[in-house]
Amino acid sequence: MRLEGKSCLVTGAGRGIGRGIAARLAAEGAAVGVADLDAPSAEAVAREIESAGGTAIAIRVDVTDRDSVREMIDAVVGRFGRLDVVFNNAGVSEVRGLLDIREEDWHRIMNVNGLGVLICMQEAARQMIAQGSGGKIVNTASIAGKQGYPSNPHYCASKFAVIGLTQAAARAFGSHGITANAFCPGVVATELWEQLDREFIERGETERPGQAMEEFGAGIILGRVSEPADIVGLAVFLASSDSDYITGQAINVDGGMVLD
Repeated sequence: MRLEGKSCLVTGAGRGIGRGIAARLAAEGAAVGVADLDAPSAEAVAREIESAGGTAIAIRVDVTDRDSVREMIDAVVGRFGRLDVVFNNAGVSEVRGLLDIREEDWHRIMNVNGLGVLICMQEAARQMIAQGSGGKIVNTASIAGKQGYPSNPHYCASKFAVIGLTQAAARAFGSHGITANAFCPGVVATELWEQLDREFIERGETERPGQAMEEFGAGIILGRVSEPADIVGLAVFLASSDSDYITGQAINVDGGMVLD
């Protein structure tokens, strides 16, 4: 129970990595705000957590809308009394080559993955500063924030932005006892990769389901793609007091795809 007594918030928690993080935080004793644009999915995850004996509240949020983000944080504080840890995990991606990216594609990806992280960090930090006892910001970046890929350059740009925002937040909020870190997954078997797999086929870049994931994961040192369960241990560590002296870092959790 490493997080007993902590109030945590996870965006994009209705599925995939966010869902796994929310469940594990609750299992470690945290009260968890399960936030997602898809309200029914958030409610389902919150029910699962409570059925397992945990404490959770479901919240609908649009991370690109500041009022919505403020309402999300108010809901968590109103229910749990404070906000100790925020996981800015909500994100979107798509398969689109560099020459095919349109302005609307760029803005959609950057608004959710970049601006959404900025707004959530700002509003969470304001709450943490007002509480006066520090806090932790954890952002979901990607190995695509460490190197660019031709199949989704705008997604890569958005995740480079997440790492830059994480470093800036570490410097901006350190004097308030707030740490800011990011984790960088590689190929994770989630609903998002199912979407990308379909898009690779539609664009004629692969021929059969699962081919894209197999090809992207072929060079993984540990010999397999990851599951959300492979990510949550690092997430708990970054939320816990064990990481109190770590800030401004973007930690790879990719089975050995990118070595830096």
